[in-house]
Amino acid sequence: MNSSLKRGLGVIAATSLVLSGFAASTAQAAKVAKVINVKIGYQGPLTGDNAQTGIDEIAGVKYAVAKFNATNKKYKVTLVALDDQGSGTFAGPIAAKTAKDTSIIGVVGPAFSGASIASFPYYKAGKLTLVSPSATRVTLTDPTVASDFGGPVFHRLPSKDDKQGPALAKLAVQGVANPVVFAVNDQSSYGVGLDGYVQKALAATGVKLGGTDSVDGTNASLDLSATIAKITGASANVVIYSGYYAQAASFVKQLRDAGYTGIFASGDGTYDPGFVTLAKTAAEGSRLTASSAVFQDIGPKLTADFTKVVGTAPGTYAVEDYDAANIFLTCISKGATTRALIAACVSKGGFKGLFGNKISFDANGDVAGAGFINGFLVKNGVIVSTGQVK
Repeated sequence: MNSSLKRGLGVIAATSLVLSGFAASTAQAAKVAKVINVKIGYQGPLTGDNAQTGIDEIAGVKYAVAKFNATNKKYKVTLVALDDQGSGTFAGPIAAKTAKDTSIIGVVGPAFSGASIASFPYYKAGKLTLVSPSATRVTLTDPTVASDFGGPVFHRLPSKDDKQGPALAKLAVQGVANPVVFAVNDQSSYGVGLDGYVQKALAATGVKLGGTDSVDGTNASLDLSATIAKITGASANVVIYSGYYAQAASFVKQLRDAGYTGIFASGDGTYDPGFVTLAKTAAEGSRLTASSAVFQDIGPKLTADFTKVVGTAPGTYAVEDYDAANIFLTCISKGATTRALIAACVSKGGFKGLFGNKISFDANGDVAGAGFINGFLVKNGVIVSTGQVK
């Protein structure tokens, strides 16, 4: 073989290697380019008095996102934490900033009703879809109350307080001879609403209402001795508190320290292990309600996997947050990667919950057929389910 031919073949070989490397790089780049990055948010109290609720809730979202990312190679979902401290004061600025960030295409939350109301104007303007795991105020999905209505962007999984109020009233007086109820709310959008349905249910069933009071729920360490004096004066043997767990814990401790031996009952705002952590032995025997399932009931295998993936055991609302996140993730898997496509998918789609339940939303954002309320009891320092309140 002459030298010219050798040089020619060498050039061809080198060119082939370059082209081969270019083709491989192009193929790799194309492969990388196929991954579509999207963001969803979680909005709730991650700091402040009621932070445990948000910490438990975002864990359910983290688990759903982690499982999705592990099995869906076309999409990479990033979770954005939006800490509103469960307060309308903080929720407004958080929502305003989030609504402007168009890379976020859906939000699990807001967790609390008051924070939801404060957030709605911004999310409506930004056409950002919400699926709340725990906001229960009735007017959030009532189009006749324009100031509170979250439509068309707001959707929620739990039953409303017009279902929870009667269930809480019923559970609170079960087995109590000649019940005399004293009802207290924390002045929040959630607490005032729930309290109204509790009192209405008591009146409808003929249970004696010994008195009512309203306290500042923004101060978890508030001295409630004036309210307790009213309870004592009314000879009440059942206290129903409509508010969140941090103040509920302080309230029940102050009640027990004052010698109150009757029933303490509260709604889903108190359905949180933080209530027991803060109240300690004073929480024992407390009766709670919530439109919530217990994640651990799905079985030990999935519970162990949750703990392994997230680094903590499933807490309250883990089921609802997992389901809410999966609504968005299901839509993303079908190619809904913009706010407009997410909105259409969530409002018109049918979804499957962790327990096999069917989820679809009506025109106002409530789950079609929703209505169950479960009862819970603090027993030996743990919140345990007592089954559906019927």
